[in-house]
Amino acid sequence: MSSRTQEGRGPLYRLYINRLLRQIPPAQVPRHVAMMIDGNRRWARQLGYDSAAHGHRAGAAKMREFLRWCDDVGVSVASLYLLSVDNLRKRDSGELTDLIEIIGQLADDLSHERDWRVQPVGRLDLLPDELQRVLRDVAYRTAAHTGMHVNLAIGYGGRGEIVDAVRSIITQHDERGGTLEELAASLTPEQIAEHLYTGGQPDPDLVIRTSGEQRLSDFLLWQSAHSEFYFVEALGPDLREVDFLRAIRDFASRDRRFGG
Repeated sequence: MSSRTQEGRGPLYRLYINRLLRQIPPAQVPRHVAMMIDGNRRWARQLGYDSAAHGHRAGAAKMREFLRWCDDVGVSVASLYLLSVDNLRKRDSGELTDLIEIIGQLADDLSHERDWRVQPVGRLDLLPDELQRVLRDVAYRTAAHTGMHVNLAIGYGGRGEIVDAVRSIITQHDERGGTLEELAASLTPEQIAEHLYTGGQPDPDLVIRTSGEQRLSDFLLWQSAHSEFYFVEALGPDLREVDFLRAIRDFASRDRRFGG
């Protein structure tokens, strides 16, 4: 276990947690937080594990914690970037098999956690049949839940999502007998947003990424146009509640200037 994972067990740590919570006005908590957990493989390598699967399992366990932190401070929507389309194409086949199994278990676990509604988003048709089945079951089982909305981005790519949204709009317009000229004249950003995988949800107010990386990696490209970003040096499995609360406190202190 890394030194960072061992931190935060004593009373002084809990006092600091409570102090951070007092510094966050409830009205300034972001409605939608998106998380890009990164560094699972580096974490496993640094600890001497012979397989990246150890890091991915630790990262999945951390995501369960992260979602509880979000729920506890009043976040309404949380989105996790778990598997990109690029991952499906480029990852080693053995690592990908392990990762897909871990993601399926995580999704199932989250469907039994509190009253969360769990929604997979992405090109699920690209996934193995068994994972598709698990994700469909999870979505069905939690569809009526009224707690925090949890998006699991799996087989996801932001550019592909925008393409799929435009295709959906074109198909819908064609079924109604409209012309291309009418579509071109009527197309709006709001219309595209409605046809995204996250249609009807608020855009992310805050995007967090671990491991010190500072890039979007094709995650929620459309939705994050006005998001605030917060980058954490900790590797994914080493993320602590204080890191999360500092991100929320930082967000609450920012003067958001949309379009400026």
